Amino acid sequence: MNLPKVIAELVKTQNNFDSAAYANCFTETAVVFDEGRTHNGRKEIESWIEKANKEYQATMKPLEYSETEQTLKTEVSGTFPGSPITMTYYYEFKDGLIQSLKIV
Repeated sequence: MNLPKVIAELVKTQNNFDSAAYANCFTETAVVFDEGRTHNGRKEIESWIEKANKEYQATMKPLEYSETEQTLKTEVSGTFPGSPITMTYYYEFKDGLIQSLKIV
């Protein structure tokens, strides 16, 4: 699967539980929408993913990427009820980084 560089990096850093490197895939003013909550800016995103990594130990396996729709469908496995589950990540990009991410 031919993923954009920043998406491939995001998957790699998630699977390595590297919260700082994960946050560096985003712009300073990025927004993440996940589990009904909004996380604004790189520092908040780093705190959110660090907490999620500790709680869920979630890893991502890319299943399908759509360049036109800017979506990535993944199989997410971890220490949460119902694991593994299929999730879709909706992206907006700016200057080679992620400006917006919505996880459903």
